[in-house]
Amino acid sequence: MNNIELRHLRYFIAVAEELHFGRAAEKLNISQPPLSQQIQSLETQIGAVLLYRNNRTVRLTQAGELFLKEAKKIVDRVQDISEQAARVHRGEEGTLTIGLTSSAPFVKKISRTFQRFRLAHPHVNIRIEEMNSQQQIEPLIKGKFDLGVMRNGVLPDVLQHHVLHTGPLVAVVPATHPLTQLPAGELTLSHLADQPFVFFSKDVGTSLYDDILQRLAHAGITPFITQEVGEALTIIGLISAGLGVSILPASYKRIQVDGVKYLSFKDEQVNTQVWLVSHRHRPLSAPALALAKMLMEEEE
Repeated sequence: MNNIELRHLRYFIAVAEELHFGRAAEKLNISQPPLSQQIQSLETQIGAVLLYRNNRTVRLTQAGELFLKEAKKIVDRVQDISEQAARVHRGEEGTLTIGLTSSAPFVKKISRTFQRFRLAHPHVNIRIEEMNSQQQIEPLIKGKFDLGVMRNGVLPDVLQHHVLHTGPLVAVVPATHPLTQLPAGELTLSHLADQPFVFFSKDVGTSLYDDILQRLAHAGITPFITQEVGEALTIIGLISAGLGVSILPASYKRIQVDGVKYLSFKDEQVNTQVWLVSHRHRPLSAPALALAKMLMEEEE
């Protein structure tokens, strides 16, 4: 029994379906004598006659009918497994776990790529966990995340990044704020120096916290933070209520809230980045490689 091979099953199935050794041999693209020998060898290993044959006819024995039914299941299952393995190798099947900062879906390049990936790889199970940039670092190090999509910040040496998107930061102000009367393109960071600031709490750990405060510090500004919250959407909501101003990535302009205006800065260098982050020494799975490739190739 240990010497039965998949080819023995295929040979037997061909003969059982044709009930003729000559036609079966032609179908298998082999000569008839070796085919007959292989069937005899199979019967010897099993210890049962599978085919009754004489000079005029070939027919299945009762044992042969049972063996044919089960042999087809085995061959079909092997085919299914082979195709599944090939799909996994091509990145068309499997599981993909991604850390995603809350602002990333508002970047058109990223949202378009996720849509394209889902259409191109419908059998990949995508698990997305929304986390700020700092929270993603530990799962990426430990291998719980395949990829991280986060804002620019400080990464440990074992993680590497590719820039997916560079976009401006904008001032977010109440719609009735005097700064809305400035000529377009004249706003600078110094205009926000004395304004009540609605901003992220330091405890939240978002990379935007450090990035924006560093930019303000380089401009000689210590913001007067009156409200600290955990989410950008809460910041926008509080600004709509007139509780202050803030600075956020321009991608949030896609969120239209009554009572809020987004103002561009004069300095084109007031910007922020979105990174694709992965482990430097851990090979990516095929689905992760496929998504990373699509993200890097997608145009802004």
